[in-house]
Amino acid sequence: MNDSDAPAPGRKRRVREQTPVQRALGLLVRREHSRKELTRKLTSRGIEDEAAKAVVDKLTEAGWQDDTRFAENLVRMRANTGYGPIHVRAELGTHGLDSEQITAAMDTFEGDWTENARDLVRRRFGEAGPQDLAQRRKAADLLARRGFDGDSIRRATRYDPDD
Repeated sequence: MNDSDAPAPGRKRRVREQTPVQRALGLLVRREHSRKELTRKLTSRGIEDEAAKAVVDKLTEAGWQDDTRFAENLVRMRANTGYGPIHVRAELGTHGLDSEQITAAMDTFEGDWTENARDLVRRRFGEAGPQDLAQRRKAADLLARRGFDGDSIRRATRYDPDD
């Protein structure tokens, strides 16, 4: 390499424009994306709608993008961060998944939603759980906002720590 090949001081190298496939792969290596989400992100980055859909189709065929894998991962992540089945189901719906895909993903959850609710209550109110009616209401409100069903809320807010 001689001196004429090096960029002049103060000049930046020109960054090569990424292809749509490179942009999509850049997004997918960071985390899983649904088809709908990946297409939306590509179009927001200036890729035409038809080209974005074609790229997503190509990556799906190659196994880089998979809605089933995305949905299972999302269920596991949300359950581990204290969200209930109602919230998770609703979030999956926003990603363009049909009811069969949502049901299949929810069925892959191997934990216990009621136990997740109890863990969340223990973290917020201590090992003994909510002690009086006001604390039980606060706990129930928290669980409802997090997307737990009524049965899980009742069991988590009126439990015996020795259960």
